[in-house]
Amino acid sequence: MEQQAVTVIEGFVPVIDLSSRDTEHGRRIIADAINTACRTSGFFTIVGHGVPTELIDRMCSTTREFFLLPETARDAVAHRPGVSGFRRIGGSTAHSLDQKTPPDLCEVFSAHVTGDLSDQERARLGDYWASWKLANVWPRFPVNFERTWHEYMAALTHLSADLMRLFALALELDERFFDDKFDRHVSSIAVNYYYPQQRTPLPGQLRRGEHTDWGSLTILYQDSDRGGLQVRQGANQWCDVPTIPGGFVVNIGDLMALWTVGRWASTMHRVVNPPPGDTSARLSIPFFYLPNHDAVVHPIAAFTDSGDQDSIDVSTAGQWISRKMQKTFAADPQDYADAD
Repeated sequence: MEQQAVTVIEGFVPVIDLSSRDTEHGRRIIADAINTACRTSGFFTIVGHGVPTELIDRMCSTTREFFLLPETARDAVAHRPGVSGFRRIGGSTAHSLDQKTPPDLCEVFSAHVTGDLSDQERARLGDYWASWKLANVWPRFPVNFERTWHEYMAALTHLSADLMRLFALALELDERFFDDKFDRHVSSIAVNYYYPQQRTPLPGQLRRGEHTDWGSLTILYQDSDRGGLQVRQGANQWCDVPTIPGGFVVNIGDLMALWTVGRWASTMHRVVNPPPGDTSARLSIPFFYLPNHDAVVHPIAAFTDSGDQDSIDVSTAGQWISRKMQKTFAADPQDYADAD
């Protein structure tokens, strides 16, 4: 029987069609394309991913409706100590560069796959501060908000799990290498609302400041062809990431770079402001796929010698990511906000 072709549009951020991932031949070609992308930019766009268009559209429309509610309604589900929810001002994300920038020009609503567990269950997710120990707070309106977010998180969890298997193939590991490290994952999701810019930004102020992600992989949906996401190429060059209708942008985070001993790149990225006079709004929806909090993470032996491996102090994924969070937001860890 003739094998189905796999489409890969090459570039610094290539486009990879996942439609053939149900065949052994297709998975091998996709894995090779992923390996190439992760060795260079650490970013690629996927199409043919199987997430229903209806669900993506409903996620965007429902969440946009929330951001257009009166301030009092949004503030009723505000992020606060112990709770993850709405943020009126985006965080300053350039801390990773040891810089302090003005607040990002966006509003955020974030939630966690563990956020609806009981207080006792969340307390067992590590004996340290971590964002996945926060409780979710859901708005009453729009009425389908919570249900839609749960459906979307479930769909992105399923997709992320298969991407990790493709990652394993790309790294020439057993396809199930990462499975037991994500079977109780502590992932999070955020929607960034880039509101219309009615005034000139402050010097250095962006919709999202320069940063890397902390975890294993991020799956990002952008609702507008106006774009704005850029990936750093080399020392000072920035590359626009095109918005592909129906596609997701995937990038790896610092933890995956650690796992692969730097073979794969966790790349600095940002979201720039629209041109002067452009008062359009847009949404971006990053899903951060994070391992089990107690998954032991060591550099993959195939990519290092014993001396290198012994010199890297890694305990668990949760402790490592928590240290990254608290270093970035040293003034107040409760100021944690998801990015992208």
